[in-house]
Amino acid sequence: MSRIRGAGNKGTELRLIAIFRANGITCWRRHQSVFGKPDFVFPKQRLAVFVDGCFWHGCPKHGVKPKQNARFWRRKISANRARDRLVNRTLRARGWRVLRIWEHELVKRNESRLLRRLIAYLGRSATARRRSP
Repeated sequence: MSRIRGAGNKGTELRLIAIFRANGITCWRRHQSVFGKPDFVFPKQRLAVFVDGCFWHGCPKHGVKPKQNARFWRRKISANRARDRLVNRTLRARGWRVLRIWEHELVKRNESRLLRRLIAYLGRSATARRRSP
């Protein structure tokens, strides 16, 4: 538990930036004032992208359930998931599309599946300058 940090997800965001750049995905912005504080925003497509940590957001595949202080962590992760649902509903009601990416999707072996999802959400406009492999 001492390795779990509560502030930021810089490593996962940097990994997604590397994927964007390696695949010529453009037109994204960070630190935009959009409800829910998305990690990335594609303003023209009105797409909000969140990178969710497997621990903090209760990933069904990789979420760890700590044995120490279990009640606290169960409540904390449950509250995070409820907040995620509220953010999704609110953004969609305001005309945004929401893409949530799990931390484990950023590993190299899952990259092609993640790229297909990104392109499906973005269409051709943000990927027009996509490089050939």
